[in-house]
Amino acid sequence: MSDRLVDARGLEPPEPFELAMEALADLPRGAVLTLLLDRTPWPLLRILDRDGVRYEYEVRDDAVEVRIGGL
Repeated sequence: MSDRLVDARGLEPPEPFELAMEALADLPRGAVLTLLLDRTPWPLLRILDRDGVRYEYEVRDDAVEVRIGGL
């Protein structure tokens, strides 16, 4: 399994969304994509909900961490 981390903190929209979508397209089955972001990615979360993709997220002091995939 090849889990992946994308640190998109400090980037302006839509770049974090685009990086997340590219990483998801290349994510092996059963792997987990972890995104580190400056804010909660509501548009991305709505797409994941729509498509039935499993995810969880946590808001921390320094970042929002979103874990997508084989949870």
